[in-house]
Amino acid sequence: MTIQRIGVIGAGLMGNGIAQVSAQAGFSVSMIDVSGDALRTGLATITANLDRLAKKGKLSDTECMATLARIDATADYKALQDADLIIEAATENPSLKMQILRQIESIVRRDAVIATNTSSISITQFAAVLDESVRFIGMHFFNPVPVMALVELIRGVQTSDATHVAASSFAQRIGKTPITVKNSPGFTVNRILVPMINEAVFVLQEGLASAGDIDAGMTLGCNQPIGPLALADLIGLDTLLAVMQVFYDGFNDPKYRPAPLLKELVAAGRLGRKSGRGFYVYC
Repeated sequence: MTIQRIGVIGAGLMGNGIAQVSAQAGFSVSMIDVSGDALRTGLATITANLDRLAKKGKLSDTECMATLARIDATADYKALQDADLIIEAATENPSLKMQILRQIESIVRRDAVIATNTSSISITQFAAVLDESVRFIGMHFFNPVPVMALVELIRGVQTSDATHVAASSFAQRIGKTPITVKNSPGFTVNRILVPMINEAVFVLQEGLASAGDIDAGMTLGCNQPIGPLALADLIGLDTLLAVMQVFYDGFNDPKYRPAPLLKELVAAGRLGRKSGRGFYVYC
């Protein structure tokens, strides 16, 4: 199928990023969120991102205005009626995501592709709540979406070849490189990355080194562009904890147990950059 109109559910960090890159690529986008404040913040974030690109000479003022004009921010799910591809980008809460997916399917055309931006939860499990499960696929974007080049495409047991081809084509049209992975807790990238971050939290918890020295060791010794604890703050400690819990529950293996310090910081509301404090202080 030819994809022209995009629906994005969620105006948060991932949702507004997906909306921005889709609109920049020329797609008409409906960005939906139940919160008016979230929609306003999402549009403000997109505007600020485009302004930075304009100042760097990567986009003209005309292109910035055209990109914003392609985005319709609304709380009304009826805006999805003509969408060809809908990407759910709500928080990593399985019951919430399933509720949203059912709501999407009740409105969209029968030939529309439905995708989720989950970073760790089973695509097969989500597909099972849909009547037309063959049109469902995982499209895992990475943060920050306008910068990161990768999209993981995750096929559930039910996902059709046509759905996979449509999702892969769309990813390429918005300038991303898609890789296809099997459905498994954490898929491929997070299966490797998140346990590494969790181990860095254990190292900090045990007092083996300071947060700054752990990050310096990994950036200078392993040539990583950002240390694991700084990356944890960027991703969000609540998100990391949720992913580790998916691993722990899915594999029944103690090597995936979340670090107690990670659980403690999340309980304290120290979620990283988005709350102003995590392993580092940002305010």
